Amino acid sequence: MSQERTNVAAFKGNPLTLIGPELKIGDQAPDFQLAKSLVETASLQDYAGKVKLISVVPSIDTGVCDAQTRRFNEEASKLGDDVVVLTVSADLPFAQARWCGAAGVDRVVMLSDYKDNTFGKAYGVLIKEFQLDMRSIFVIDKNDKIAYIEVLPEMTEHPNYEAAVNAAKALL
Repeated sequence: MSQERTNVAAFKGNPLTLIGPELKIGDQAPDFQLAKSLVETASLQDYAGKVKLISVVPSIDTGVCDAQTRRFNEEASKLGDDVVVLTVSADLPFAQARWCGAAGVDRVVMLSDYKDNTFGKAYGVLIKEFQLDMRSIFVIDKNDKIAYIEVLPEMTEHPNYEAAVNAAKALL
């Protein structure tokens, strides 16, 4: 049975339960199997040798998630080829693709945790009440060690974009 954590996250002030471990800076990043499409998957190893900035959003079709993904799309173009920006949500891959096309987002890699919520469980951000992943940021170095973590205490708030980008830049 997965670990459950309370009093670490909320939605509009209402407490949420996060499933999975509380990861720490310096931990080895857990591997994952996420959907790139209905037939194609991606794992941590697919981005070996790169700095990985993972932007986790509950649902791409909400205002803060939309703004967060657009912001990291802009930042991705400035970070260079040694950094990959991944956006993870539980949205279906075709919903992610539709949103990216409509928003003109082409620099971030959209990955879906819809099948088994394995990313959310491994990274400790699966919201028990909604079966969505909690808004969070993980920056992982080229050797797959976690260098930066931000799990938002309130789902509706924006992450610290500058701190996440600076953490990625510091690993180059």
